[in-house]
Amino acid sequence: MRPRPLPPPLRAGAFTVHAADALGVTRGRLRASDLTAPYPGVRMVGAPVGLEEQCRAFARRMRREQVFSHMTAASLWGLPIPVEHEGAPLHVTALNGREPRVDGVIGHRVRPERVRWLVLRGLPVVSAADAWCQLATTLRPDDLIAAGDALLGWPVPMIRTEELDAAIERHRRGRGARARDAARQDVRPGSASRRESLLRLAVVRAGLPEPECNGRIRLAGGRTVHGDLVFRAQRVLLEYDGDHHRTDTAQFARDVDRLNALAAAGWTVLRVRSGVDPRPLLAQLAGALARRA
Repeated sequence: MRPRPLPPPLRAGAFTVHAADALGVTRGRLRASDLTAPYPGVRMVGAPVGLEEQCRAFARRMRREQVFSHMTAASLWGLPIPVEHEGAPLHVTALNGREPRVDGVIGHRVRPERVRWLVLRGLPVVSAADAWCQLATTLRPDDLIAAGDALLGWPVPMIRTEELDAAIERHRRGRGARARDAARQDVRPGSASRRESLLRLAVVRAGLPEPECNGRIRLAGGRTVHGDLVFRAQRVLLEYDGDHHRTDTAQFARDVDRLNALAAAGWTVLRVRSGVDPRPLLAQLAGALARRA
């Protein structure tokens, strides 16, 4: 026998048992096989798919002083998170009172003046800068730097540099202060991807000059283009071949035209493929820079 249809207000997304009671839904109906209980006191048709739907389900029972934080907030903001941290429990911080203690949720507690928060796509979330600061206790140094690069990324930065530095000061007395300070020294504006950031770090650690991230290059005739990692003094360019070169033919054609124009203008272009050992590339880069010195 098919379960009785739910009232219209309960058919889209998660709802609380209290809301169902107010609409006359019986407890027996709430135990029907078409419903799941992602969190205590919450029901929904089917199971939540993806992080944002998980957050929306938990938000039905959140208190007013609670916000999504840490890895959860970073993911909601779109910061690059290593795959091993995907699908982790939700992180929820209480700005007043006791932290949440619920299966599938990691609770935290912080004084309200220590973080900034706002509503992101209908969800209460700590600011992107505060989320980055909270990652310092979890991420490896290079991953923390890449996430910081994303905050100041290209073509449109997520936040201003001053916002990142202000957040670091707010978290000065919290855990991870040394990791944040160390990472901040290597965070740069202009990166377009996590892989670009990691490649820049590999270049610098190989003892080579630090490149500009997505530096603007003006060609003859007034045309302006950008390069992924630009060594301007030597007129050398590192270009990262991402997945879009395989899946987006229009973008691939634009990149070919841009790189041909750079080569015609006397630039040396070295292309980098995903998943390839960077050591031979770094040796080639060192040679190219030496020849152009």
